[in-house]
Amino acid sequence: MISFRFSANLTGCTKVTTGNGLSHSDSGSTWGIPQPPIVSQNQCHDIAPPVMLENFALTEPKVSQTDSRAGDSNQASDSPGQMAIGQSENLPKLDVSWVWGVPFSLVDMPRCLQFLDQWISRRQPGFVVTANLHYVMLHHQQAGIAEVTQQATMILADGMPIVWRSRLSPTPLPSRVTGADLIYKLAELASQKSYRLFLFGAAEGVAAAAAEKLVEKYPGLQIAGCYSPPFRQLSEAETAEMLQSIKDTKPDIILVALGQPKGEFWVLNHYLKLQAPLTIQVGASFDFVAGRVRRAPVFFQRTGLEWLYRALSEPKRLVPRYARNMQFMFRMILEDITSLRQR
Repeated sequence: MISFRFSANLTGCTKVTTGNGLSHSDSGSTWGIPQPPIVSQNQCHDIAPPVMLENFALTEPKVSQTDSRAGDSNQASDSPGQMAIGQSENLPKLDVSWVWGVPFSLVDMPRCLQFLDQWISRRQPGFVVTANLHYVMLHHQQAGIAEVTQQATMILADGMPIVWRSRLSPTPLPSRVTGADLIYKLAELASQKSYRLFLFGAAEGVAAAAAEKLVEKYPGLQIAGCYSPPFRQLSEAETAEMLQSIKDTKPDIILVALGQPKGEFWVLNHYLKLQAPLTIQVGASFDFVAGRVRRAPVFFQRTGLEWLYRALSEPKRLVPRYARNMQFMFRMILEDITSLRQR
């Protein structure tokens, strides 16, 4: 069973007592036990020990295994992938750019933030996917990801290959919108609009450290809570208790930092139960914000070589993944060439 308790705020508390009688600092700098609390401006929870998430067990959603590959951009109007994008009388409809079967929202960062601000104001739950080439590959190969694609409020192009491919279509993407950039922009927006952020995921202490960095950068930012889930499969009772405890902090934005496709499945399974206006999977962004992992220099980002920098930084983990991504991309390019020749 996971037990929860509340405390005062992100910084300034001298001590938080946990369900096992142990205690640790609430400052984020010195931990008495290896577990950060869920922290809040008004309340804070005790939690189970946080863990490394590479092996975090998550249950995939029970969804149709039928892939929803939609083809090129001229199919956007009748594809289910656009169903949840801007479908509201209170919001303008978002156009999409189809790239290898995935409908990417036709936005740059300012337009993205404008839309998300409007979406949050509606007070109805939705979720956003920051999708890179790996996500597009999973959309074709991983059962259940097509359901994520279909139900997403917005799918953002978090990768230059996607932007480059879109330029061959009638609806080119204006730029990429990365989770690593968006987390800062959302924190800035939240500090201006008094939106409450909840940080879920990442390894031990990373979410709390990232929250402190964001509060330092954006004074007035309200952190609803931080939570690193335990390194095991939670029982149904534990999951229900965890979700209720997150919901009780009343977040406006939930940032989820889990690996692909674990994060996408977690969001799809739980965003309606959490009832936050916006839940968004941001991948490794907590590590970048907290300073645990160095992001690629601007040169690599602007030239579309950020993947190369990351591969050189973590070759054992990322080289096999990027090799699969490249193989998939070349297959898609060959299909594009074949399709053009047949026209």
